[in-house]
Amino acid sequence: MAACAVSVVEYGIGNIQSVVNACRRAGGEPTVARSGEELAAQRPDRIVLPGVGAVGEALAVLRVRRLDTALQDKVFGEGVPVLGICVGMQMMAASCEEFGAHCGLGWIEGTVRRLAPERSSVRLPHVGWNDIAVDPVDPMLGGLDGTHFYFQHSYAMECDDAHVIARAEYHGAFVCGVRSGHVAGVQFHPEKSSVAGTELLAGFFRSARASGEAC
Repeated sequence: MAACAVSVVEYGIGNIQSVVNACRRAGGEPTVARSGEELAAQRPDRIVLPGVGAVGEALAVLRVRRLDTALQDKVFGEGVPVLGICVGMQMMAASCEEFGAHCGLGWIEGTVRRLAPERSSVRLPHVGWNDIAVDPVDPMLGGLDGTHFYFQHSYAMECDDAHVIARAEYHGAFVCGVRSGHVAGVQFHPEKSSVAGTELLAGFFRSARASGEAC
């Protein structure tokens, strides 16, 4: 069986080489897309939207490079499944409240807000390994309940329970996995999560496209 063709979206914020390497370990054949034109010319089976830093800045650069419209065409016009990682997941929300109010991509009806630990003495960002509680029937995460993943963030998405596929705890519960059809996102970093991260990406590559086709 041919390797899963993966477009990894690169928009100039952070080094994505670890994501590219992780996709290869999971059985993908990654190609980097640095502009809307590059992404439009690719024919991926899957798209990975990674991210670090501030979501408002990430959205601004994504739009300057016209990657937002190319993503819209690929994900909703062609039905290509997409996985957002950390800030990549946050950009999928309808709105974001980090350093001001920002309009997200609107793929998940929700808002990105600062974590609110139960004790004011708890430090942010949340950095380190945490286990996750998952929706057991989710095609990507279903077999990973209780698995440890690596987190590095101060904000998380708040959305309707119907979109939540995973939660974690950091002095209070927060959403760390979302899905709307073939659009999925995780707050943690699979590329920094060793074997568990490889298993997650492999599950994403195996899961069916909106058209019903799996790698």
